[in-house]
Amino acid sequence: MAVTVSIPTALRQYADNNARLDLQADTVGGLLRGLVETYPQLGQHLYTEQGKLRSFVNIYVGDEDIRYLDGAETPLKDGDLVSIIPAIAGGTTA
Repeated sequence: MAVTVSIPTALRQYADNNARLDLQADTVGGLLRGLVETYPQLGQHLYTEQGKLRSFVNIYVGDEDIRYLDGAETPLKDGDLVSIIPAIAGGTTA
């Protein structure tokens, strides 16, 4: 099944400057593994040395955060859009 993954601007340089890619995967974890196999440099920005998804990397299937679904085991269906959204810290000081 074809699933589209959206790559954020900050990570595109590690994915041959692709904004979107179509990959075959049944789960979010399978999709991310396939993405990292194709673009190994992307892996260090998505995963810790222990192989866990970095805490500041948010993954959405459609509008749903996978943390509130089945995590990496969240199933995918043909045509799904998976978005990688790195959290951005910031704020103002007064």
